[in-house]
Amino acid sequence: MKGKRVKVVLVDDHRIVLDGLVSLLESDADFIILAALGSGEEVLEFFKQEQPDILLTDYSLPGISGLELARAIKRDYPKTKVVALSMHDEAHLVKNILKEGVDGYLLKNIQQFELKNALKQVMMGMPYVSPEITKLLMHDLNNPAEENSLLTDRERDILRLIAKECSNKQIAEKLFISERTVETHRKNIFRKTNTTSLVGLIKFAFANNLI
Repeated sequence: MKGKRVKVVLVDDHRIVLDGLVSLLESDADFIILAALGSGEEVLEFFKQEQPDILLTDYSLPGISGLELARAIKRDYPKTKVVALSMHDEAHLVKNILKEGVDGYLLKNIQQFELKNALKQVMMGMPYVSPEITKLLMHDLNNPAEENSLLTDRERDILRLIAKECSNKQIAEKLFISERTVETHRKNIFRKTNTTSLVGLIKFAFANNLI
């Protein structure tokens, strides 16, 4: 790339990931790292002082999620490009953040050269999505019957009972399974839907026709 260096802000709640990204991008003369932050709240505070060309954000963040952060940045700072970096390759989660107008979606198993090329492509106004994600979305498009396959039938049964405010004990009794099994399913449901609270889970479930 010719001209000025691309200003980047990084956000991930894992310090080792941040350190790796900083080291990688600082080795390329085209990029300058303005900040490497650990939460969405820190990003919003930073943006009050300075806005980068690109925000590279993890999808799963404590507090403000990557999805909520992307929505806020695209709304309040439309000139900043937003690229999500995630380990999630579930179609529902990818679609949700793409709907917010992000400029790229990259998986964390991305090669170093691909990451740099992706950010440079985004700066030229061309969205970039990891090839694996493109294949996933094409498969989902060609197989609409699988659209709600994010959760298993058993997980959907448990989700419906959670929405009715049933306790683990009540769910176990209704489904004739152990409370420990209910708790395992419950953890998997939160993980798959990328939610951390009951309110967030129920909102996600209704928005995606899971209940």
